[in-house]
Amino acid sequence: MAASTLTEVARLAGVSPATASRVLNGSARTPGPDIAERVRKAADSLGYIPNAQAQGLAKSSSGLIGLIVHDIADPYFSAIARGVQAAARHQNKMVLLATTAGSPADERAAVAAFAARRADSIVIAGSRSARTTDQKGNAELAAELDRYCRNGGRVGVVGHAVVGAESDEGYHVVEVPNEELAAELARELAAVHTGDFVVIAGPKGLLTSDDRVRGFQRGLADAGLPAAEVLHTGFDRAGGYEAGLELAERIRPHGDRGAAAPGSAGPRLCIFAVNDVMAIGATAALRSEGLRIPRDAAIAGFDDIETLRDFRPALSTVRLPLEEIGRLAVPGAVSGQADAVAVSGEVTLRRSTGHASDAGS
Repeated sequence: MAASTLTEVARLAGVSPATASRVLNGSARTPGPDIAERVRKAADSLGYIPNAQAQGLAKSSSGLIGLIVHDIADPYFSAIARGVQAAARHQNKMVLLATTAGSPADERAAVAAFAARRADSIVIAGSRSARTTDQKGNAELAAELDRYCRNGGRVGVVGHAVVGAESDEGYHVVEVPNEELAAELARELAAVHTGDFVVIAGPKGLLTSDDRVRGFQRGLADAGLPAAEVLHTGFDRAGGYEAGLELAERIRPHGDRGAAAPGSAGPRLCIFAVNDVMAIGATAALRSEGLRIPRDAAIAGFDDIETLRDFRPALSTVRLPLEEIGRLAVPGAVSGQADAVAVSGEVTLRRSTGHASDAGS
């Protein structure tokens, strides 16, 4: 059965299509109450579904917020998405979601799709990239976002500004102190760990990962320790698992099960994975090789994702207010919101680095 049309509604109500459109699509120019009621009854009797894009044109607002994330299955992004959803609900808007696996080209396509649907604002969550392979995609994404902003759209970005954007106008950035927090984590770990340090990082040029690596190295230097070795891998659980397998070969002496020698003061190696899902992957890999945390290796992550509530041993990490970040990333979510806002975090040491697990873990 074909969908009812606006023309059919107008014919049944005895009005012009323009009048029916003004009633059903929310125009500020509304006819009298009797006519409006007649049009609504006709629409109900025909099962007419209003055109959302037509409503957006009539109201100069679509009531939509576009959200772009790398991977909604990653608890980091799902927590941010909850915050975006909360802010959207407060504004009486709906959220459209796109996942892109971190590809600037796919992000550009998502922006174009949201702009075509007249989304009132767009939120982009996920590390920006300075990799050479992403230069073309970055330029195209920036051009698409600049065009969207010039046409009245507003863009919220988590972490770093859009690479290559021509102007700050229309952009709103939630700044995360990744480098400072990673430095603080390194200093606290250095105070209790006497062995070597290794960092499991994402690909070079991934700005969030680079910031956290740089901060951790600075924290070690502040503590008078040499720089940690850095292993670059995928910025996800699989990447962490791969790095964990490589490290297991170093930790386990001569292929024996269990690395800690009798009477040793603690694990020879302290691992910092630049996000929690990588830390979870690395831990799983070490376990698969018969190694135990924190006996054979200490490990810490970053973000404090919700999944850690059920992870054992409780993972040392840097706690970020992820849902609050999502809420703040929505343009207009906070009265008087500036072009840039900053959030804070805190180092949380738990059993995975030999500390007593906190009550919230």
